[in-house]
Amino acid sequence: MSSSLHGSLMLDVAGTWLTAEDRQILRQPEVGGLILFARNIEHPRQVRELCAAIRAIRPDLLLAVDQEGGRVQRLRQGFVRLPAMRAIADNHNAEALAEHCGWLMATEVLAVGLDLSFAPVLDLDYQRSAVVGSRAFEGDAQRATLLAGAFIRGMNAAGMAATGKHFPGHGWAEADSHVAIPLDERSLEQIRASDLQPFARLSRQLAAVMPAHVIYPKVDAQPAGFSRRWLQEILRGELQFKGVIFSDDLSMAGAHVVGDAACRIEAALTAGCDMGLVCNDRAAAELALSALQRLKVVAPSRLAQMRRQAFPGVEYRQSPRWLEAIGALRAAQLIN
Repeated sequence: MSSSLHGSLMLDVAGTWLTAEDRQILRQPEVGGLILFARNIEHPRQVRELCAAIRAIRPDLLLAVDQEGGRVQRLRQGFVRLPAMRAIADNHNAEALAEHCGWLMATEVLAVGLDLSFAPVLDLDYQRSAVVGSRAFEGDAQRATLLAGAFIRGMNAAGMAATGKHFPGHGWAEADSHVAIPLDERSLEQIRASDLQPFARLSRQLAAVMPAHVIYPKVDAQPAGFSRRWLQEILRGELQFKGVIFSDDLSMAGAHVVGDAACRIEAALTAGCDMGLVCNDRAAAELALSALQRLKVVAPSRLAQMRRQAFPGVEYRQSPRWLEAIGALRAAQLIN
């Protein structure tokens, strides 16, 4: 199998090392990625060893994590505890701090052997959605775009491609799509004028986008991640987005509207997703894998652009940029 080929399924493993069953499923060419959760992580050396074990089986797999900062931070022991993005906005040098955060986060994630963190959050904080809340940079679209753009510059400088989430905006819908199916009753014009702005303005800087498991009934009856209207007509057509589209986790309650895991991954890929995530449910991942084997899905070559562009040495904490970033975040009292 050539190193440029990827499968269209991203799944997870249960522990801090690979079982025989994990090794078997990772060998399937339809598997294109693996995401780590807190349960897979003890400390930096263990994560490096786990990543090396995975790459020994499949060097081409995309290895991902959610390392946004604040409460969504899987890598903790031995890593910088990054602030929630909302905490950055109130500083006079917020743009510089956002860039430092993006660079720090990406450097630490790359240094343990992972390719990407699904970041940044481009949702707007309307003080309505508990699941978004302080994960968002701002409630104001223009300011959110400015700070997210700086964060992406930092990520890119470290060698990591950025993934904007959750398209076209999860900040207005109040329900949590992990456990319910949120609705956003606003018109397309209202969404275009606000939540869509960061995605539209940053579409060239973003290597990937992750859609929301939210239904916008005035636009389409399907959640955005299963909607050709949102993914093909608006994201690809109107916003001219050429990058990767990752589904959000297809095990979440917000995805259950389309049936079992086989139906979900087929619906996501048919709507326009390039890779479907099926997490925290191995039986569901196996069902999705069987569906991809049956459908003979060929993953798009653009997935390769999500690979890490740099692999910092273990000594990155001695670098001038590291010391500058840590100093700036400490001076702003954003980290200890």
